[in-house]
Amino acid sequence: MNFRNYFLLILLCLPCFMQAKNITISRLTCEMQEGLVVVEGAPRLGWVMESPENGTRQSAYEIDIREAFTGRQIWNSGKVYFSQSQLVSIEGADIRPDNPFNYSWRVRVWDETDAPSEWSREAQFRSASSRLSEGKWIGAITRQNAHLPEGRKFHGGELKKPEVKAAWEAVDTLAKKSICLRRTFQVGDTTEGNTNRQSSKKIVEATAYVCGLGFYEFSLNGKKVGNSEFAPLWSDYDKTVYYNTYDVTEQLRHGENAVGILLGNGFYNVQGGRYRKLQISFGPPTLLFELVINYEDGTSTTLRSDNDWKYDFSPVTFNCIYGGEDYDARREQKGWNQVGFDDSHWRPVVIQEAPKGILRPQMAPPVKIMERYDIQKVTKLNAEQVASVSKSTKRTVDPSAFVLDMGQNLAGFPEITVRGKRGQKVTLLVAEALTDEGACNQRQTGRQHYYEYTLKGEGDETWHPRFSYYGFRYIQVEGAVLKGQKNPQKLPVLKNIQSCFVFNSAKKVSTFESSNRIFNAAHRLIEKAVRSNMQSVFTDCPHREKLGWLEQVHLNGPGLLYNYDLTAYAPQIMQNMADAQHANGAMPTTAPEYVVFEGPGMDAFAESPEWGGSLVIFPFMYYETYGDDSLIKRYYPNMRRYVDYLKTRAEMGILSFGLGDWYDYGDFRAGFSRNTPVPLVATAHYYMTVMYLIKAAKMVGNDFDIHYYTSLAHEILAAFNKCFLNKETAQYGTGSQCSNALPLFLQMTQDSDEQGSYQPDAKLDEKVLMNLIKDVEAHGNRLTTGDVGNRYLIQTLARNGQHELIYKMFNHEEAPGYGFQLKFGATTLTEQWDPRQGSSWNHFMMGQIDEWFFNSLVGIRPSTTYQKFIIAPQPVGDLKYVKASYETLYGTIVVDWTSQNGTFTLNISVPVNTTAVVYLPGEKEPKEIQSGTYQLVCAK
Repeated sequence: MNFRNYFLLILLCLPCFMQAKNITISRLTCEMQEGLVVVEGAPRLGWVMESPENGTRQSAYEIDIREAFTGRQIWNSGKVYFSQSQLVSIEGADIRPDNPFNYSWRVRVWDETDAPSEWSREAQFRSASSRLSEGKWIGAITRQNAHLPEGRKFHGGELKKPEVKAAWEAVDTLAKKSICLRRTFQVGDTTEGNTNRQSSKKIVEATAYVCGLGFYEFSLNGKKVGNSEFAPLWSDYDKTVYYNTYDVTEQLRHGENAVGILLGNGFYNVQGGRYRKLQISFGPPTLLFELVINYEDGTSTTLRSDNDWKYDFSPVTFNCIYGGEDYDARREQKGWNQVGFDDSHWRPVVIQEAPKGILRPQMAPPVKIMERYDIQKVTKLNAEQVASVSKSTKRTVDPSAFVLDMGQNLAGFPEITVRGKRGQKVTLLVAEALTDEGACNQRQTGRQHYYEYTLKGEGDETWHPRFSYYGFRYIQVEGAVLKGQKNPQKLPVLKNIQSCFVFNSAKKVSTFESSNRIFNAAHRLIEKAVRSNMQSVFTDCPHREKLGWLEQVHLNGPGLLYNYDLTAYAPQIMQNMADAQHANGAMPTTAPEYVVFEGPGMDAFAESPEWGGSLVIFPFMYYETYGDDSLIKRYYPNMRRYVDYLKTRAEMGILSFGLGDWYDYGDFRAGFSRNTPVPLVATAHYYMTVMYLIKAAKMVGNDFDIHYYTSLAHEILAAFNKCFLNKETAQYGTGSQCSNALPLFLQMTQDSDEQGSYQPDAKLDEKVLMNLIKDVEAHGNRLTTGDVGNRYLIQTLARNGQHELIYKMFNHEEAPGYGFQLKFGATTLTEQWDPRQGSSWNHFMMGQIDEWFFNSLVGIRPSTTYQKFIIAPQPVGDLKYVKASYETLYGTIVVDWTSQNGTFTLNISVPVNTTAVVYLPGEKEPKEIQSGTYQLVCAK
């Protein structure tokens, strides 16, 4: 758009007085997390401020830290004249790793007039337990006695080998059974012979540390503690084992108490049965437990997992992360996790081998049931359809089968409330697609996966799986009828059934809405796909694989960081990547690396620079978003080892391995890169990781590395241009969109001078850009890029002001594009641009448009300047409005703009203690705005 060079600034503020501006401190964080945070060492603290007046900023602060119960002052910062209100160091504070008590802290601030605020409310943190490892790992059978096969090669054709089948068949069946463990204990003083007497000792704090592998459900006195699913978050158990921390002060009672733990297999113990992508076992289900109870008189009691616990088999008769779950309610033992239960028939636990991994507190948020969906449509299968689908699905379908459309593709499981006779069974088959007959179709996503519930026959029974999930929209019910339907066979009656959408509870921190229907729906498609695959790790799909393919982490990284609070989730992703790195520095394509891809045709899946590069690239995206350089500094040795490894694989500066622009688009079924040479993509990412490593070396102050890797970067740049640049045509590689977008994005469009040194070449840059634009236009304003090239295409065009072209690329209902997926009926982003060709309808790898929505249409961008944001909205096409919000560490930025009748109006809110640099459309000079609410208007 063309705008005249004038603007009207309207300040929406209250009158200013020489007094405190009513600053309130609304959010306290420890390591950027709210609630009771478990820390290792001295944490960094933060707070969010609010004020009804514009221009409010912090000039000083004071932090007070005390022992929560005793009130003993641990540290006071005094009045510190500094504007920093996030990641504030408390080095020097007496934070003891073995302190049994929580720490309580508060803060007050002074504004720019030196007027103080009130003290904030108190928040708490505690040190990670250093004694947890003193406990015993307990379960039903040791790994040695279970005879579990070692290794990470059991997948694909390997599973069909007779010797492999024999090895897994020789495993003791006890090693994969779900078990219940229980233990009773006393709280407080008791009088001999009268254990029910009220105690005089008051509990002030009680903290439970739980690690049940693969997954567990923890209860105290018959009630589940917490609301997480699939805890703890999975990891490479040979390197890291996460445990969870719970404040259970309110759940305990004086006298006798009972703790109960239900264990399942998870990724810790994938022994197969039904569908399985792979098989791997770190050991049989196992538990490590510690409960620390602190009393008012200063004494404490500790309960640990040991020989005094007992176990029995649970009603979960089958559970596999890939294959599903069966539950026999007849095997329930009422009150098993409560006081007074007779456990004389239960078995003594076995002391097991501990996992090899280091115990670490789980920092990332838990996975939970976050949404629920009801039935949208019911379809009964007739006898002919049942017969036909039994053949096509390779499974005998019960004549009672009917199919429920729940309206939304998602990751999770069904939950039922059913009434029937004891011993009757209800089978639930789930899928994201239907067969021609209208039945659930798992052919592309892994079969057989289903859930089977056996009734106990005691009124209404409500159940959902605990240790398995799948990606699905449809539920095929067999062996039951819906409430209100005819029931001549007296089958169990489903009184209610819902789809439970299960995903990581990391907070959603943004909103986006525009006047464009396709963009709004595309944003929702991406959100549902991301959430489906935001589990313990960012998975590729919630059904077929559930593996943490790493390219998504950085290629979608900016969009993820705009939309979700990854302050704790991202560090755990980095830990998983560091754990997956090989001894020689190689970085596999997945983390955790549960399977090693070997054999003919599998090398590209084992290692690919576009995937492994996440180890180096993602910490910088985290730093640019949160201003936290800790991941760069912590994992600098890992980054350097990876780059050094890539150097050993390069020939004359060129890397020639990997997947390239995976799933690029053309008149072919997507898969391996077809439009762009794999070496071009691999070498460009090699160069990118080296350039990031140079930045990291500067941040850690390693002068030798700065010099060494700068020289290496020049070598790669020279080799890249020599190998892939046609100087006469100004085309890279094949001239595909990915071929030209990558060097433009990475500023590799350089030419050598007389001394052989490469310098930016503005003319070359312009010619390559024009070739890129022409190719997009030649394809009817459509892209040809894939998983890797999408981001570089979109962002290269955006950084060169080609927003109108991007708008045309996606504002339609044809393939490739989000509009076609919507027209097809997708409710999550699909694996291929054309979902009819794809194996999965729930991938988020093509979701890079979200970055453009926020950094261009909305215009919010992080700045390298401390506590400052750039707001530069781009009104393009026929967009009439865009409304968005983005919650930063300092508060929420709100951008609401309209473009109508020749006038552009921008309403913005800037958080307290920050400033915004605002670029109005058509204006060359930005306006710097302090915190508050403003309206800016300019005319065409």
